[in-house]
Amino acid sequence: MKPRELLATAQVPGGEELRLFRHDNAYTIMLGRNDLMSSRMSGSEEALAVKTCERLRDAAGAHLLIGGYGMGFTLRAALAVLGPRTRVTVAELVPEIIDWARGPMAALTAGCLDDSRVQLVMDDVAAAIAAAPKRYDAILLDVDNGPDGLSRADNDRLYAAPGLASAKAALKQGGVLAIWSAAPDEAFARRLKHAGFNVEEITVRARSNGKGARHVIWFASFR
Repeated sequence: MKPRELLATAQVPGGEELRLFRHDNAYTIMLGRNDLMSSRMSGSEEALAVKTCERLRDAAGAHLLIGGYGMGFTLRAALAVLGPRTRVTVAELVPEIIDWARGPMAALTAGCLDDSRVQLVMDDVAAAIAAAPKRYDAILLDVDNGPDGLSRADNDRLYAAPGLASAKAALKQGGVLAIWSAAPDEAFARRLKHAGFNVEEITVRARSNGKGARHVIWFASFR
């Protein structure tokens, strides 16, 4: 059995070190001893995109904000179901994540970052949200491990009441805030409701074949 090969490391601003590994043509990004993401498990990240697009009022001309890029599963799935008039802004805080996407994981990336519909913003997604009142039809957050922050303490502010208010202000009327999580969080679901959202919670499998761990996606909307 081949050992895992460490390809690169990156420092999360205000957080811990990320490590990119390759093993048998599969990639894993680790944070400490935790597998933060793996190219073998894309199902729930793809579902985040597809099921959000299903809930859009006007998917044909929608403007989506995705934070962050990760391994690009959510971005590629969104581009696959959205039409030519859509726009997708991707906010990524860690520059090396994009370097890895264009470098060792270029085959996995499959050119999605060069799609004419995509704008890449190298910034904290919280800043991108705060700078964009009533701009987005959907905001898709796959930041950290969900509302229970793992890689960076500042990520918690996205899921606190002020962060949810900021996201609501950045959405157009009828817009969708979609949030991925590795596990359920009843307190966070209540927080979404207290922020004035109508909340739908679904469970999806980690793998695209319908197997693997169960992850959670919240869809929060308002009228």
